[in-house]
Amino acid sequence: QVQFVESGGGSVQPGGSLKLTCVVSGLIFNQYAMRWYRQAPGKEREWVARITSSNGLITYADSVKGRFTISRDNARNSVYLQMKDLQPEDTAVYYCYGDPGRFTKNYWGQGTQVTVSS
Repeated sequence: QVQFVESGGGSVQPGGSLKLTCVVSGLIFNQYAMRWYRQAPGKEREWVARITSSNGLITYADSVKGRFTISRDNARNSVYLQMKDLQPEDTAVYYCYGDPGRFTKNYWGQGTQVTVSS
């Protein structure tokens, strides 16, 4: 059974930082590119960062470029998202997952809530 388990969310003030962790099981982790996605209330889910299986290529959505850093540890089957200078518009539930269409079944986890407010 493939599982994605996200953690590390919380409530912070604008300008604050958080580090999210996602532990993946049930697949050969180092064969998959990984992404972080987020879904704000009333909005569609969007991707924010992507990292290839061998850390060879990292890309970010324009909205988070320069503030978020994605990384992974293939030995721990984990992917991370370091977020700094958080803003209210970053408030969302954050998920990790593979590339769109990578899986034939729905393995989305529960996500982790990030709330940025003063």
